[in-house]
Amino acid sequence: MPMNRREFMQVLAVAAASGFALNSRAALSATDAGGFYDLPAFGNVSLLHITDCHAQLLPIYFREPNVNIGVGPGLNQAPHLVGEHLLKAFGIRPGTPEAYAFTYLDFDNAARTYGKVGGFAHLATLVKKIRASRPGSLLLDGGDTWQGSATALWTKGQDMVDAGKLLGVDVMTGHWEFTFGAERVKQVVDNDFKGKVDFVAQNIKTNDFGDPVFPGYVIKPINGIPVAIIGQAFPYTPIANPRYMTPDWSFGIQDDNMQTVVDEARAKGAQVVVVLSHNGMDVDIKMAGRVSGIDAIMGGHTHDGMPAPSIVKNARGQTLVTNAGSNGKFLGVLDLDVRNGKVAGFKYKLLPVFANLIEPDKEMAALIETVRAPYKEKLGEKLAVTEGTLYRRGNFNGTFDQLILDALMEVKGADAAFSPGFRWGTSLLAGQDITLEHVMDQTAITYPQTTLTEMTGATIKAIMEDVCDNLFNPDPYKQQGGDMVRVGGISYTCDVNKSIGKRINNMMLNGKALDPNRKYKVAGWAPVSEGVTGEPIWDVVTSYLRDKKVITPRKLNLPKMIGVKDNDGVA
Repeated sequence: MPMNRREFMQVLAVAAASGFALNSRAALSATDAGGFYDLPAFGNVSLLHITDCHAQLLPIYFREPNVNIGVGPGLNQAPHLVGEHLLKAFGIRPGTPEAYAFTYLDFDNAARTYGKVGGFAHLATLVKKIRASRPGSLLLDGGDTWQGSATALWTKGQDMVDAGKLLGVDVMTGHWEFTFGAERVKQVVDNDFKGKVDFVAQNIKTNDFGDPVFPGYVIKPINGIPVAIIGQAFPYTPIANPRYMTPDWSFGIQDDNMQTVVDEARAKGAQVVVVLSHNGMDVDIKMAGRVSGIDAIMGGHTHDGMPAPSIVKNARGQTLVTNAGSNGKFLGVLDLDVRNGKVAGFKYKLLPVFANLIEPDKEMAALIETVRAPYKEKLGEKLAVTEGTLYRRGNFNGTFDQLILDALMEVKGADAAFSPGFRWGTSLLAGQDITLEHVMDQTAITYPQTTLTEMTGATIKAIMEDVCDNLFNPDPYKQQGGDMVRVGGISYTCDVNKSIGKRINNMMLNGKALDPNRKYKVAGWAPVSEGVTGEPIWDVVTSYLRDKKVITPRKLNLPKMIGVKDNDGVA
């Protein structure tokens, strides 16, 4: 059973008294429940930031990666730091609540000690607390909000639209939102958001005449200071997700247009320019060096919870680049001191949302209860029990991904299986029941069809090389987000520093070398092509779980990684 808030305080107090490594803020919270979140105001402009919550309305467990490899300019730089490397870089003590929030270290024990994270009712309380000391502050939503849960899928994102409005979101951009289709997105923006939430995206244009689909930016006054928020939607949406869902829109990075928009906002009087981005942090860092005049990029997509901004120099000064994690686990707070029309100083804090430290907001809790009520019994169906921790995160595989692969191969009768390198999906601790809701947390998309395809060994290698290049191309602008495709049944080596076509080698299936000319049965899901039919992935996984009843710890099918000996993105 999860601890309540009082029990959590007692654990912290006992830990501090027994010498367990707790920092001063956590030690203070043992006697003052609000101490952990006492964040003194600074300056005169404040921006709050959430991103990539993936429709998680309730508190969850979420394990951070132990493999997040950086190459090229990202080598051993944020966000490509894991475990102890991350703690050292940001001055976080091991064994603290923050170490639990920002790393995978001792995840099982830390999760049982500190409890679940996130939850919109708890986030709402925290947002209200922070905003109370920061009059006029704006709440920014970086997207990937309407997708990632059963209720979001079944309501076409309406549960999250309503929750976002109640939370007080002021400005939003998007990515997975577009997988509900262009018509649905426009419906929400033109109706639900009208007069309440500004949906901005400077890089989405019509295919025919290049007209803006959404406003590129909005200027809002904060304490009399004009602040421009520019939207940057995920640039590779039509590649990473089905093109037919937004057939008339073009996306892309569009540096030149971004510079034009920045200059236009400045010309209209903006003293602060912030980009609300869904590029991914590596792309944001490169953009910050190429486009000048941006004070901060508040980014998402890659789910990197970074405790401090990266500071990037450019032609007109510098740009702060932040990334605020995922799953409702963090709230970013950027305070700016603006003097004489310019940013003179800043303070930034990425606050972990510990559900046991925060009383849930009653109004938000009531909304959540209402939207979940019609589905509660269905979501709570117990399918199996897991004997090992299940998680999805890491460049190559996670134990929940492995479970999906195992289910695909067994149920579909396949030699091998592919599962997308999605970064969303909650975690489960050993001994927990696996419910239908947990399965949907991993699979709830609008194109869930499973497939069984005959592929030659050469085709399999080509697919893996292509996805690998999306992840490890040293030019961030040629990375398209997500992690490496998860592979079941096939072992291989991966040299992350080689070029496309040369990274994947020594491919083996059942102890034999993969024959480039032989055809193999390969199962998969989430096809981006239109018209594909097949059993939804959640049906495949749930039937597998019902049959097994007890899920033993998964043995991860991981490649032998080459060229990562001194890489701080590998534990």
